[in-house]
Amino acid sequence: MKRRITRQIHLGKVGIGSDYPISIQSMTTVPVADTEKLAAQVDRLVSRGCDIVRIALDLVEDEARFAAVCRAAKCPIVADIQFCAEAACAAIRAGACGVRVNPGLFHDDDELKKLAHLAIDKNVAIRVGANSGSIGKAAIDKKMATGLPFADALGSALVDGALKQCEKLESFGLKNIKVALKASDVAVTLAACREFAAKTDYPLHLGVTEAGTPAMGVIKSAVGIGTLLNEGIGDTIRVSLTAPPEEEVSAAIRILESCGIRESAPSLVSCPTCGRTEIDLFTLAQKVEALIDELKASGKCISAKKIAVMGCPVNGPGEAREADFGIAGSRNGQVIFFAQGKTIGVYSENDALAKLREAMEK
Repeated sequence: MKRRITRQIHLGKVGIGSDYPISIQSMTTVPVADTEKLAAQVDRLVSRGCDIVRIALDLVEDEARFAAVCRAAKCPIVADIQFCAEAACAAIRAGACGVRVNPGLFHDDDELKKLAHLAIDKNVAIRVGANSGSIGKAAIDKKMATGLPFADALGSALVDGALKQCEKLESFGLKNIKVALKASDVAVTLAACREFAAKTDYPLHLGVTEAGTPAMGVIKSAVGIGTLLNEGIGDTIRVSLTAPPEEEVSAAIRILESCGIRESAPSLVSCPTCGRTEIDLFTLAQKVEALIDELKASGKCISAKKIAVMGCPVNGPGEAREADFGIAGSRNGQVIFFAQGKTIGVYSENDALAKLREAMEK
């Protein structure tokens, strides 16, 4: 994969652009008014592997609470602003490293100019976050009149809206800009990001907005984000799910690993089972996945590259011989624990999991 060349910006200590690794973002679900609970959620996201956390801020009166969260956070905080420019300024004063504004909802140039000058003064980045829900019908119809199909027309209208606000921010002297163009439709998201990437050097924040519950949202996000990443487009990502934000981070990590952008540490392989399986492989695989996530969250460095969870001896130590460690079902609910294709022993499920934990921790 050859990365698209972009300008380089920073959110605190996190660099964004083609010179830096692709970062992971998520967004909190706790109101700013509940400062202690919100700070705890930020910590959990960071422990799961989140690089940047976004927090919704609507009220100027919450500036002090927002500042307390920014001070406590172990990662850059971005303020998500929809309507209130003064709230965006309050967020910057409170210590936000970035501010997200929606071009479809920010129409006052004087307010935008004030925000841009404050961002320049505090070395804060602004993300122009355009989404399909804020694009007017007239703009879409105008594009379709040129012969574009709906998905391309909506995507191109998204591009126009984002470009217009970028041009305004640039006219006010701001260069520290990144952009997101999102729709709940994967085809629209792809069309918009490809067109925008071809026209500009702004770093791109990727995501499929309102993607849905994990069952559908992870698939839509993997297809949309993964396609663009494999084309070299994208500098930071957020997987949007109707689920706890920790699940967004886990999904984002797996997308980067599946694209070969981040090395799996370790990757988990498991078989789909068949009629010869005599254990509850589905539950066992989930337990192993949870164990890996737990060890990662605790800060432990796992040197094993591949862990296997297999249904029976046929595809256990045999087909999964390249795995560093593995578990395979045996007779009477027993489980084989193996390493690099060699059987270490046959145990109960709990004892096999304990052996696996011990091996990974070493």
